[in-house]
Amino acid sequence: MEGMRLTTTTSAANKTGNLFYITVRSDGLYAFVEESQLYFSFNTSRYKEGNDSTRVIFRNGNLATLWYYYIKLPESNSSQYMRLESDGHLRLYDYDFPSATWTMAYDVMRLDDCHYPTVCGEYGVCTGGQCTCPLENNSSSSYFKPVDERKSNLGCTPFTPISCQEIRHHHLLTIPNVSYFDLSPTVVDATSIDECKQACLNNCSCMAVLFRDRSVSHGECLWLTEVLTLHSIQPETTGYNSTAYLKVQLSPSGENKKKLIVGATLGAATTLVLLIIVVTLYLQKRIKYEEKDEEFDFDQLSGMPTRYSFQKLSESTEGFSRKLGEGGFGSVFEGKLGEERVAVKRLEGARQGKKQFLAEVETIGSIEHINLVGMIGFCAEKSERLLVYEYMSRGSLDRWIYYRHNNAPLDWCTRCRIIMDIAKGLCYLHEECKRKIAHLDIKPQNILLDVNFNAKVADFGLCKLINRDQSKVVTMMRGIPGYLAPEWLTSAITQKFDVYSFGVVIMEIISGRKNIDNSQAEEDVHPINLLREKEQNNELVDLIDKHSDEMVSREEEVIRMMRLAMWCLQNDCTRRPSMSTVIKVLEGAARIETFDADSIMFVQDNPSTYSAPSQASILSGPR
Repeated sequence: MEGMRLTTTTSAANKTGNLFYITVRSDGLYAFVEESQLYFSFNTSRYKEGNDSTRVIFRNGNLATLWYYYIKLPESNSSQYMRLESDGHLRLYDYDFPSATWTMAYDVMRLDDCHYPTVCGEYGVCTGGQCTCPLENNSSSSYFKPVDERKSNLGCTPFTPISCQEIRHHHLLTIPNVSYFDLSPTVVDATSIDECKQACLNNCSCMAVLFRDRSVSHGECLWLTEVLTLHSIQPETTGYNSTAYLKVQLSPSGENKKKLIVGATLGAATTLVLLIIVVTLYLQKRIKYEEKDEEFDFDQLSGMPTRYSFQKLSESTEGFSRKLGEGGFGSVFEGKLGEERVAVKRLEGARQGKKQFLAEVETIGSIEHINLVGMIGFCAEKSERLLVYEYMSRGSLDRWIYYRHNNAPLDWCTRCRIIMDIAKGLCYLHEECKRKIAHLDIKPQNILLDVNFNAKVADFGLCKLINRDQSKVVTMMRGIPGYLAPEWLTSAITQKFDVYSFGVVIMEIISGRKNIDNSQAEEDVHPINLLREKEQNNELVDLIDKHSDEMVSREEEVIRMMRLAMWCLQNDCTRRPSMSTVIKVLEGAARIETFDADSIMFVQDNPSTYSAPSQASILSGPR
């Protein structure tokens, strides 16, 4: 009906804050922005003399006045609706039954993109759909800057805001060959360019004027109190010339601009000098540190593994070209020393000095156990730190339990042996070494397998060493989401941290699923959550790896192993078993302690599943 409005506001991304609306008047349909700026109209009086269009009706295929159709729209067999969008477009939507979605079928206004008021925001200039800030013709001076460098459609803003108190320093910036969308602008009584410009300079509310001339003797001066998007024109096509004059604020005598330039120059020079000083001091300190570090003689340490030169290890790995994998501490490469195949780990970002590094190598090199990957040698030259390990031909455990390589399922005896091997390796680190060692990164990627599927724990040499008289160690945690025990948030870590991770790995070996499986439905993403639920409902059999018929047939043994995993997954670390107790259970010499399934950490309540401090390792090749 006449006088009624269809209104919308711009989106949050459009910072102009303009308001669009469409209204019906006696002579047609009109679209405005900011109350008074007309950018679109259906003037029905042009089509039928004396027509009184006090009503506009939307019917399938047509947008009509009461008496006469003027706009032909695409017909549809489904439902349709029109919506005035936040960008000023009036769009027609059809309902698509196969996809059960509404799809845009037609842009009713059919204006050129550059003719919409906010397509380039305030003060933006639209040329062929591209947005730029105004720049005076034949001038390198810029008075406007983008609101957002990455989003040119958000418009531009003056470097210096317009001040009515400084009206004598107002200046009009000449932007030739541009026009404005407003179909009903305020026309100022001025027939020459000079009169048009002076009228704007004399009134502070005027933000810009446009001067249009169709002939030498006739011109039209259009007054703008707010400047939205300007659009470029080609006079030979439009049949008239149009030039915009945008009001900008100048600094008195250019003093402020000069001060700004001088200040910026001095600031940049000062920053550069400080940067040079900092870099110089850093380099001097590093050179002095390396010179002092090189003075340390590794022969002072007895029982060291073999020391190799960096050149030797580079040659043995063919220039570090045969990568087996990479993880949080560096990359692993296949190499050959004589007739022996080896795995060379090149540590990245190592900040420790040579003395500290060699002391750790001495400790790690002295550890020998059938279920720990053995260290053969090392390299420490300048900033290079490398470790040489025995080669494990079947790679890491994850490639065998997740079925990524279309491998046959492991039999139950092999899985049990792998679990036992992991337990023995961790037990040695926790209870039998001269210094207690908490691994802190137990996961299938760090369990390596030899040709006979014997398992060995890897990367234990990069963990935190704990003195025998310490019960806990406070350390910066590393690891992968889902394997971190809940106590990692407190940073007070004991060997029971590894017991939790060990419980997660047991469940992965039994179920053949990752501990966080985003390919599953939302409620099944975390198998540990399912473990709680299935235990409470006496449905643990549902978690057995369905790839293995043998495991299904040995349901009782598999469920007993699951209950061992649940014991290890207790939220309270003091209630988890030691690794020596785990071994006794696996050997049948001890029973699993009874517990309530509710005491298992619910995974979504465990922040470790959301914000682990470092990225997961990706180590699945043989090494």
